[in-house]
Amino acid sequence: MTVLEAHYDVALAEEIRALAAANNAVILAHNYERPEVQDVADYVGDSLGLSREAAATDAEVIVFCGVHFMAETAAILSPDKTVLLPDLAAGCSLAGTIDAEQLRAWKAQHPGAVVVAYVNTTAEVKAESDWCCTSGNAVEVIHAIPPEQDILFLPDMFLGAHVRRVTGRQNIHVWMGECHVHAGIDPEHIARTRAAYPGAEFLIHPECGCATPVVEAIGAGAVDAANVHILSTEGMIKRPAQSDHDTFIVATEIGILHRLRRAHPGKQFIAANDRASCSFMKVTTLEKVRDALKFRQHRITVPADVAARARTAIERMVAVGGTPGTSPFGPEDPGE
Repeated sequence: MTVLEAHYDVALAEEIRALAAANNAVILAHNYERPEVQDVADYVGDSLGLSREAAATDAEVIVFCGVHFMAETAAILSPDKTVLLPDLAAGCSLAGTIDAEQLRAWKAQHPGAVVVAYVNTTAEVKAESDWCCTSGNAVEVIHAIPPEQDILFLPDMFLGAHVRRVTGRQNIHVWMGECHVHAGIDPEHIARTRAAYPGAEFLIHPECGCATPVVEAIGAGAVDAANVHILSTEGMIKRPAQSDHDTFIVATEIGILHRLRRAHPGKQFIAANDRASCSFMKVTTLEKVRDALKFRQHRITVPADVAARARTAIERMVAVGGTPGTSPFGPEDPGE
């Protein structure tokens, strides 16, 4: 069984739903989670959408089917809620590329710069930041900062390069971090897959390491720009309904294919690299979701002083979004 095949256990799914109701709990799941975990969740989405749901929910308990930094964010936004992470091993290779001490040293090298932290960061890093953002609203966040202001963008170098290119701002300094999954989607995989599906639209996440070479290829006339779209995960979900194409090559973590196929059953979705799977996202299983609810285990908390300093940056992220962004190929992404 591959990670894209659901291990459906109807009785277990029903038990989870009953436990959630009994505990006044909401289950949130990221797009990259296992299909069966997505299917039992009350809400499935990207980091920004999940953050908004965590902030808005009336539930007493939040079961966060994602990775550790996401559960931290929910705990900061909802300090009176009980936030549970089904598996404490759910970390993030990108978040691990920078810590608070490294950020403080970087800030010292650029006094007065505004720090924009991608949401894939620890609470301690967020506490040292002025803004948080996701791939969906990063451009809008940059536009909200005065153009003469230097910006430190962290930790993803591919998303940072994309934002700098789209906004045209040369005063954005980018931290050289990367996600191991997106870094593994390289131009060789893209070329091979596009050759196999010549009529397909190509949807690419801006974290993906192949974004820069694709843009360069477009400039050289080697790639048809009409079929290439750089989108956030939520932009990818919405794009097929806006397109006349029936086949799409998707360059991001393969967990999103389940949601795409469920949302657009009449269309075909092909992974740019079918091995682009995040092992951290896949550690969460239905059994672990059940146990988190049953035993109220793996509660995520953030020290009050860290949470207080991180909350401003996170709340700014949650407040920004919902208006069309701009890509190198024209208006694309609704920003969530």
